[in-house]
Amino acid sequence: MKEVYTLGIESSCDETSVAIVKNGREILSNIIDTQIPIHEKYGGVVPEIASRNHIEAISRVTKKALEEANMKLEQIDAITPTYGPGLVGALLVGLSYAKALSFALDKPLVGVNHIQGHIAANYITYKELKPPFLCMMMSGGNTQTIHVKNYTEFEVLGKTRDDAIGEAFDKVARVVGLGYPGGPKVDKLAEKGIPNIDLPKTHFENMDFSFSGIKTAVINVYHKNPEINKADLCASFEKTMTEILIENVKKAIKQTGIKTIALAGGVSANIFIRKAFSDLQEEDKNKEIKIYMPDLKLCTDNAAMIASAGYYHYIQGKRDELDLNAIPNLKL
Repeated sequence: MKEVYTLGIESSCDETSVAIVKNGREILSNIIDTQIPIHEKYGGVVPEIASRNHIEAISRVTKKALEEANMKLEQIDAITPTYGPGLVGALLVGLSYAKALSFALDKPLVGVNHIQGHIAANYITYKELKPPFLCMMMSGGNTQTIHVKNYTEFEVLGKTRDDAIGEAFDKVARVVGLGYPGGPKVDKLAEKGIPNIDLPKTHFENMDFSFSGIKTAVINVYHKNPEINKADLCASFEKTMTEILIENVKKAIKQTGIKTIALAGGVSANIFIRKAFSDLQEEDKNKEIKIYMPDLKLCTDNAAMIASAGYYHYIQGKRDELDLNAIPNLKL
């Protein structure tokens, strides 16, 4: 069987990344040019600055990815860029570059949904993982419980009705003075704290999420008592958020009967959340629950996961025309 090489391009937010992946599972290169130091001083991502930096970085990052993989563009089978969801200007940079490569090289263009990319990060980490399974998708823009039916077919079982989990982390970090990026800083401080503060949880009969109430509660607690132990507050916030995630995963297991669960998205790098899901596996008396967590370096935005997801679409015959447009609010 012929080897298939996909060139992934990721530019949905503040990382310019290009990767080359073999057969959807083996990383030959995965170059990530992060803009975090640039946006840190603004307390968050500034879309126009992000777009400009993608323009400056994209050619350099592509060249480096090819060099690291020891390959030439002519050897690539398909160009697989992210086309949504994300910041429209940032998406357009990577997508336009991919379309130019596709046209110039006469190579197939296969657009990739960023959310599917995060799910595919697990295929790189775990060569044995195959659908069907459940996925807890946790990022700055999305929180979803997903039934992964096959490599290209998905059903959203539950989603956030307001803030995404990563967004809630960032807002809490900003209020307590931790800055950007909020998630890793809250997680680091929470390790030093005790989860001894009661915070509210919103419950639904279905598997939807709501994080706005808990975020507001943390902000109110802090404003009423600025001298409160920030580590304890962050630990309490993480514990409550994690309990909500576990609660919904248990509902999904009960509804579908599927006991293989993969984590995905930037928030899946959270230490407290990873431990809680490991505990869920350990506490299963029948030893049927199996938890998969991507390598930490594959949790955040990167092109290897995009190239992996693109591979599965490519081998199933998906092809996009050069009029493919960026869709900032693209759904799964």
